[in-house]
Amino acid sequence: MKTIIEPFRIKSVEPIRMTTREEREQCIREAYYNLFTLQSDDVLIDLLTDSGTSSMSARQWGALMTGDESYAGSPSFYRFKSAVKNLMPFKYLIPTHQGRAAESILFTVVANETHSIPNNTHFDTTRANVESQGAEAVDLVIEEGRNPETEHPFKGNMDIAALERFIEERGVENIPLCMLTITNNSGGGQPVSMENIRQTREVCDRYGIPLFIDACRFAENAWFIKMREPGYQDTPVVDIVRETFSYADGCTMSAKKDGLANIGGWLAMNNEEWAVECRNRLILTEGFSTYGGLSGRDLEAIAVGLEEVVDEDYLNYRIASTQYVATHFDEIGVPIMKPAGGHAVYIDARRFLPHIPPLQYPGQSLAVELYKEGGIRGCEIGTAMFGLRPDGKEEPAHMDLVRLAIPRRMYTQAHMDYVIEVVDQVFTNRENLRGMKFVRQPKALRHFTGRFDYVDH
Repeated sequence: MKTIIEPFRIKSVEPIRMTTREEREQCIREAYYNLFTLQSDDVLIDLLTDSGTSSMSARQWGALMTGDESYAGSPSFYRFKSAVKNLMPFKYLIPTHQGRAAESILFTVVANETHSIPNNTHFDTTRANVESQGAEAVDLVIEEGRNPETEHPFKGNMDIAALERFIEERGVENIPLCMLTITNNSGGGQPVSMENIRQTREVCDRYGIPLFIDACRFAENAWFIKMREPGYQDTPVVDIVRETFSYADGCTMSAKKDGLANIGGWLAMNNEEWAVECRNRLILTEGFSTYGGLSGRDLEAIAVGLEEVVDEDYLNYRIASTQYVATHFDEIGVPIMKPAGGHAVYIDARRFLPHIPPLQYPGQSLAVELYKEGGIRGCEIGTAMFGLRPDGKEEPAHMDLVRLAIPRRMYTQAHMDYVIEVVDQVFTNRENLRGMKFVRQPKALRHFTGRFDYVDH
């Protein structure tokens, strides 16, 4: 059949409070035009993030009842550990309450002000955790990954030649580890090929640098490999996942994405010395090493989620639903990051609003207007998020995008048809949109809590 249906039935529903444009204009004004500070009850379709917003399955809800809340040595931890090691067989596993906690612990232990961390593209919290240690976060994605219009099956790939040049110029002693983000969230949710993962590992081996994977969307990346990379069409997704992590020395993970859970994450590695230090840091900041800031219920839900996320019927539906939105955007002329990513559709705000310069945050202006027009909450990923440099200077980001991140197993096709209609309406009236400015901002991660207003004419 050509029609791909959701591979589940809905057993519980949550009402959406319908609002008028006038109400939404007041809400966003009171939130200082920052979508992060909106009350979620005032949002019709929430595409701010796919993190922690998944609908859990009946099996996961059932697993919650078996959660053991022992402070140390809970059987729930060992079920969690077994599920993780089935896919990612690293020697040492450190649970955390979410992915950024894993990043914080890792970089607190391994990074300092003399260091640089290369990545295909760091996401916002990864970059902030690197820079909080005084280290430099360096993006080395391939050139195609910097151009939304370019068609390439693996736009998240590391630029191997650039990585080698960077290591030679910076010096091995100043690079404690190299990272790969799969899929590449800041670059449009684009996947990384197995060949590129293997090549990155070969470079790291040549220079004796550990390779870590930011694994938040590992299952979606595996599905893209199965669909797009020669030689993998007949390979089960589980085997693709295991091969992926066989090339790494460790990973950080937010279980709020491809763990299909509402909270949780982990740090895993093969280096015993680092693991001991990271575990000590965990106990200081998160909790004991067999719960890491999570309840036993959370650990049980993640264990089941890791089994369900590699189900190929689920992944087929997941990627097809994102492609459905992207295809319709393309048909009506809305400029997007091509090809469609796994967890989100990224609108190219610079091409959508060419009359707004990057330093007036076209992505933020577009995201605000989508909320005003239809109650859709998206996320700016561009100059507002990445333009402020550690030295306090500001420059345009490589791209100005608006991410519409689709929560897993949450919205139906009718919801997505509504999103398409709203975006189409805003696109028709795009010349009326104005640039924006910060009226208050913190020194880091300013997009989360900063206040915006429109620029003066």
